[in-house]
Amino acid sequence: MEEHVRSPEVDLDNPDYYINRELSWLAFNRRVLEEAQDQNNPVLERLKFIAITSSNLDEFFMVRVAFLKNQEKHSITTPENKAQMTPKQQLHAISREAHKLVAHQYHVLQNDIMPLLAEHGIVFLKPEQLNQEQTRFVNRYFYDHIYPVLTPMAVDASRPFPLLLNKSVNLAIMLESEKQGKSKTLFAVVQVPSVLSRFIKLPDEEGTAAFILLEDVICHYADFLFKGNRILSVQPFRITRNADITLDEEGAEDLLEEIQEELKKRKWGFTVRLEITHEMDDYMKHILQESLQIEESDIYEVSGPLDLTFFMKFSSLPGYRHLRYVDLRPQPPADFIGENNIFEAIASKDILVHHPYESFDPVIHFVTQAADDPNVLAIKQTLYRVSGDSPIVNALAKAADNGKQVTVLVELKARFDEERNIEWAKKLEQSGCHVIYGLVGLKTHAKITLIVRQEGDKLIRYVHMATGNYNDLTARLYTDLGMFTCKENFAIDASYLFNHLSGYSKTPKWKKIASAPKGLRNKLLELIDNEIAGSTPESPGHIIIKMNSLTDKKLIKALFKASAAGVQIDMIIRGICCLRPGIPGVSENIRVRSIVGRFLEHSRIYYFKNSGDGQIFLSSADWMTRNMERRVEILFPIEAKRLKQRLKDILVVYLQDNIKARQLNTDGSYTHVVPAEGETRVNSQIHFHALAVKRARKGMRKAYNRRLKPKTHV
Repeated sequence: MEEHVRSPEVDLDNPDYYINRELSWLAFNRRVLEEAQDQNNPVLERLKFIAITSSNLDEFFMVRVAFLKNQEKHSITTPENKAQMTPKQQLHAISREAHKLVAHQYHVLQNDIMPLLAEHGIVFLKPEQLNQEQTRFVNRYFYDHIYPVLTPMAVDASRPFPLLLNKSVNLAIMLESEKQGKSKTLFAVVQVPSVLSRFIKLPDEEGTAAFILLEDVICHYADFLFKGNRILSVQPFRITRNADITLDEEGAEDLLEEIQEELKKRKWGFTVRLEITHEMDDYMKHILQESLQIEESDIYEVSGPLDLTFFMKFSSLPGYRHLRYVDLRPQPPADFIGENNIFEAIASKDILVHHPYESFDPVIHFVTQAADDPNVLAIKQTLYRVSGDSPIVNALAKAADNGKQVTVLVELKARFDEERNIEWAKKLEQSGCHVIYGLVGLKTHAKITLIVRQEGDKLIRYVHMATGNYNDLTARLYTDLGMFTCKENFAIDASYLFNHLSGYSKTPKWKKIASAPKGLRNKLLELIDNEIAGSTPESPGHIIIKMNSLTDKKLIKALFKASAAGVQIDMIIRGICCLRPGIPGVSENIRVRSIVGRFLEHSRIYYFKNSGDGQIFLSSADWMTRNMERRVEILFPIEAKRLKQRLKDILVVYLQDNIKARQLNTDGSYTHVVPAEGETRVNSQIHFHALAVKRARKGMRKAYNRRLKPKTHV
């Protein structure tokens, strides 16, 4: 399938046509930070984007930077496939861009957000700024709540530098000891307890809210921890470690036990980043650098508190509703309004749901009703990420208790959700569910549920397929799409898929869907080729792609070929995009935009004009090499005309967004899409919620009229 993407005129392997994956990701995180700068966002929401930027960076360093450092450590100098940068070159470029990003992040925090919080009576104080009442409060709080938890750790010949937890905030302390008339400089470390809140509410005047950071309190009372010594300096620092899990799945006798063992190692991986404050002196910095064995370029000096992820919790401060977004409540999907039996509703027509604008409740009800329905014989479902107290997991356990055949594929390798998924897997097994962990060497990322129901003398299979996870909490924050159907060919494919995942059957010949790792990329290449074949100067082909990331070189080259053939290509890519648009003769017909707003854009929609007939697909997969080769994914067509039209309308709105959209430039930078004079302002996310409200009201009127309509007797 590779020859068809080569052009005799242009070398599509030219690294100048591609953007490095890691630098593209950093550009995405800068777009997240722009939301913290946006004065149209309420101040506590801006603070939340500061926290999200920090959380994103943590994961980036723990996984991507750690991976590159591991390559460098093993003297790997092979350039990455697309932009042809060696690990060392990538690390250098990452360090340069990440340092600029972090400096800008703290500038926004200290110069924009903190003063605005103060205007609303919300302040963070230092110990020396406290009044008498606040000082007495902090004094009691330290001795009653903080001191019993602290463990000072001296560092000397007999006590080496402690092995500190990943992402922990610690205090480096320089002391002067006087014994037998001789002074001696000592070094110690105190870990800021993660079991305590990072921010402490202080007594304050009515109408104001004063806080102090936990580490500032500990710093203030450091002399109490080291009685008999003089404190010379106390400075916070934070380390980030390699947290990527390396598994020998082929050699593992028990995958669950193997992952549990690897998770223990995650806390103690090699250090990839050191964060310190500007106040730390060079001597203390040198001690930390030597002890942690990191390079100068891995040290990030900041002007403010470390680990800004705590602002995520702080942004939910009670009593300040007016400083957050106006609530946009998920609406009941119109096609389910007035329907008491979810299976009857699905049997009447295919149903599309658009989260978070439409409620996730029908997805939950799909499983909970099946658990109690005496006619349901079996439930099969994939679980990649679920919430802490998942109603879906509870329903699956209940279904097994009720004697139904329940098969659940729990993906144990969902990064940073491994522990939670292990807990769910054990709970489901104890309830009598048949739990499988997927295929060796692959992550099962497909989102699909199959319910088998006895109806008269027939077995009817009901299917739900989606772009997002079965997580009721993230469904309120992520934009995703799902389809319910009981069409026979979709049901057959769903059965094939689960049998393939749970048994030894070879990859089936699908009737409707396409799947990775075998077939999905080829299907997409065929769709692109078909668009090229049907494209003419008078009626050019058109492809619209909405997804999270684009990194796969084979697919990028196919898009280059389509662009060169005159096919018009619009892409809505939230995060990484390795394709460089706007290159004459290569990608001049390709436009790329990114939408970052209050909801995380997570849906994957693929439209192909197909000579006017129009084909549209939803998928669990982004166009990344890992999705095509190392994950179980599904792509499924939307065939009902009204649903196809609805999805096309959704894509049109995304392309009209001129409030939260940014355009990718040829040089790899992004610029805001600005509405032209007289042009209607379109915020796609606000538009979709208003549309969901309108659809729900229409559905309620229809349901009301159905109840009033007299039944006709024959």
